[in-house]
Amino acid sequence: MPNQQIPDPPDNSRPHEASDDEVAAAGKLSEALETVERARGRLYDFHQLIGHADLMLDQAVQKLRDAGRDDLAEKIETELVGRNVLHGRWTFQIVEEFDDNFWSAFRKSEMLVRNELCNGSRHVFESEMKEARRTHGYPGHEARP
Repeated sequence: MPNQQIPDPPDNSRPHEASDDEVAAAGKLSEALETVERARGRLYDFHQLIGHADLMLDQAVQKLRDAGRDDLAEKIETELVGRNVLHGRWTFQIVEEFDDNFWSAFRKSEMLVRNELCNGSRHVFESEMKEARRTHGYPGHEARP
Protein backbone atom coordinates (compact mmCIF):
# COMPACT_ATOMS: atom_id res chain seq x y z
CA MET A 1 0.00 0.00 0.00
CA PRO A 2 1.52 3.36 -0.99
CA ASN A 3 2.24 5.89 1.72
CA GLN A 4 -0.84 8.12 1.74
CA GLN A 5 -0.56 11.55 3.25
CA ILE A 6 -3.59 12.66 5.23
CA PRO A 7 -4.37 16.26 4.29
CA ASP A 8 -4.51 18.97 6.91
CA PRO A 9 -7.99 20.20 7.76
CA PRO A 10 -9.03 23.26 5.77
CA ASP A 11 -7.80 26.58 7.14
CA ASN A 12 -11.38 27.78 7.16
CA SER A 13 -12.75 24.98 9.30
CA ARG A 14 -15.69 25.41 11.63
CA PRO A 15 -15.00 25.74 15.34
CA HIS A 16 -16.50 22.74 17.16
CA GLU A 17 -18.87 24.92 19.17
CA ALA A 18 -20.28 26.86 16.18
CA SER A 19 -23.83 25.98 15.18
CA ASP A 20 -25.14 25.83 11.62
CA ASP A 21 -27.12 29.02 12.23
CA GLU A 22 -24.06 30.84 13.55
CA VAL A 23 -21.91 29.81 10.58
CA ALA A 24 -24.71 30.81 8.20
CA ALA A 25 -25.09 34.20 9.93
CA ALA A 26 -21.35 34.88 9.81
CA GLY A 27 -21.32 33.82 6.16
CA LYS A 28 -24.20 36.14 5.27
CA LEU A 29 -22.51 39.06 7.02
CA SER A 30 -19.29 38.35 5.13
CA GLU A 31 -21.26 38.22 1.89
CA ALA A 32 -22.79 41.60 2.73
CA LEU A 33 -19.29 42.98 3.37
CA GLU A 34 -18.14 41.66 0.00
CA THR A 35 -21.02 43.59 -1.60
CA VAL A 36 -20.00 46.73 0.28
CA GLU A 37 -16.42 46.21 -0.96
CA ARG A 38 -17.72 46.08 -4.53
CA ALA A 39 -19.72 49.27 -3.95
CA ARG A 40 -16.62 50.91 -2.48
CA GLY A 41 -14.70 50.06 -5.64
CA ARG A 42 -17.39 51.73 -7.70
CA LEU A 43 -17.22 54.76 -5.43
CA TYR A 44 -13.49 54.98 -6.10
CA ASP A 45 -14.23 54.59 -9.83
CA PHE A 46 -16.66 57.51 -9.50
CA HIS A 47 -14.03 59.54 -7.65
CA GLN A 48 -11.40 58.98 -10.32
CA LEU A 49 -13.77 59.47 -13.25
CA ILE A 50 -15.07 62.78 -11.89
CA GLY A 51 -11.49 63.93 -11.20
CA HIS A 52 -10.47 63.02 -14.73
CA ALA A 53 -13.50 64.84 -16.18
CA ASP A 54 -12.64 67.94 -14.14
CA LEU A 55 -9.11 67.94 -15.56
CA MET A 56 -10.50 67.48 -19.07
CA LEU A 57 -12.44 70.70 -18.60
CA ASP A 58 -9.11 72.56 -18.77
CA GLN A 59 -8.65 71.24 -22.30
CA ALA A 60 -12.20 72.11 -23.27
CA VAL A 61 -11.74 75.66 -21.93
CA GLN A 62 -8.50 76.04 -23.88
CA LYS A 63 -10.15 74.79 -27.08
CA LEU A 64 -12.98 77.30 -26.61
CA ARG A 65 -10.40 80.06 -26.18
CA ASP A 66 -8.53 78.84 -29.28
CA ALA A 67 -11.83 79.02 -31.17
CA GLY A 68 -12.27 82.63 -30.07
CA ARG A 69 -15.10 81.81 -27.67
CA ASP A 70 -13.72 83.37 -24.50
CA ASP A 71 -17.29 83.99 -23.37
CA LEU A 72 -18.07 80.26 -23.30
CA ALA A 73 -14.63 79.39 -21.93
CA GLU A 74 -15.18 81.79 -19.05
CA LYS A 75 -18.65 80.33 -18.39
CA ILE A 76 -17.30 76.75 -18.25
CA GLU A 77 -14.30 77.77 -16.17
CA THR A 78 -16.47 79.64 -13.69
CA GLU A 79 -19.41 77.23 -13.51
CA LEU A 80 -17.78 73.79 -13.80
CA VAL A 81 -14.03 73.73 -13.16
CA GLY A 82 -13.50 72.75 -9.53
CA ARG A 83 -17.21 72.59 -8.79
CA ASN A 84 -18.40 70.57 -5.78
CA VAL A 85 -20.04 67.27 -6.70
CA LEU A 86 -22.24 67.35 -3.61
CA HIS A 87 -22.88 70.36 -1.41
CA GLY A 88 -19.47 71.40 -0.06
CA ARG A 89 -17.78 68.20 -1.21
CA TRP A 90 -15.41 67.01 -3.87
CA THR A 91 -15.32 63.29 -4.48
CA PHE A 92 -12.27 62.70 -2.26
CA GLN A 93 -14.34 63.99 0.65
CA ILE A 94 -17.19 61.62 -0.23
CA VAL A 95 -14.76 58.69 -0.35
CA GLU A 96 -13.17 59.65 2.96
CA GLU A 97 -16.53 60.09 4.68
CA PHE A 98 -17.75 56.75 3.34
CA ASP A 99 -14.57 55.01 4.49
CA ASP A 100 -14.57 56.63 7.93
CA ASN A 101 -18.27 56.36 8.74
CA PHE A 102 -19.62 53.29 6.96
CA TRP A 103 -16.99 51.01 5.43
CA SER A 104 -14.74 50.89 8.50
CA ALA A 105 -17.73 50.25 10.82
CA PHE A 106 -18.97 47.50 8.52
CA ARG A 107 -15.55 45.82 8.48
CA LYS A 108 -15.25 46.02 12.28
CA SER A 109 -18.71 44.52 12.76
CA GLU A 110 -18.03 41.68 10.34
CA MET A 111 -14.74 40.93 12.10
CA LEU A 112 -16.44 41.01 15.52
CA VAL A 113 -19.03 38.44 14.45
CA ARG A 114 -16.44 36.29 12.67
CA ASN A 115 -14.16 36.35 15.73
CA GLU A 116 -17.02 35.56 18.08
CA LEU A 117 -18.63 32.78 16.04
CA CYS A 118 -15.85 31.34 13.88
CA ASN A 119 -12.64 31.96 15.86
CA GLY A 120 -11.70 34.59 13.29
CA SER A 121 -11.78 32.16 10.35
CA ARG A 122 -13.03 33.64 7.13
CA HIS A 123 -15.33 31.90 4.66
CA VAL A 124 -16.24 28.97 6.93
CA PHE A 125 -19.61 28.63 5.18
CA GLU A 126 -17.94 28.53 1.75
CA SER A 127 -15.28 26.11 2.98
CA GLU A 128 -17.97 23.69 4.07
CA MET A 129 -19.78 24.17 0.77
CA LYS A 130 -16.56 23.32 -1.07
CA GLU A 131 -16.12 20.16 0.99
CA ALA A 132 -19.70 19.10 0.26
CA ARG A 133 -19.50 19.82 -3.48
CA ARG A 134 -16.02 18.67 -4.49
CA THR A 135 -15.28 15.17 -5.72
CA HIS A 136 -12.79 13.80 -3.20
CA GLY A 137 -9.71 12.24 -4.78
CA TYR A 138 -10.45 13.66 -8.24
CA PRO A 139 -7.96 15.98 -9.99
CA GLY A 140 -9.01 19.61 -9.81
CA HIS A 141 -11.06 18.97 -6.69
CA GLU A 142 -8.25 19.13 -4.10
CA ALA A 143 -9.17 20.48 -0.64
CA ARG A 144 -6.14 22.79 -0.57
CA PRO A 145 -3.30 23.85 -2.82
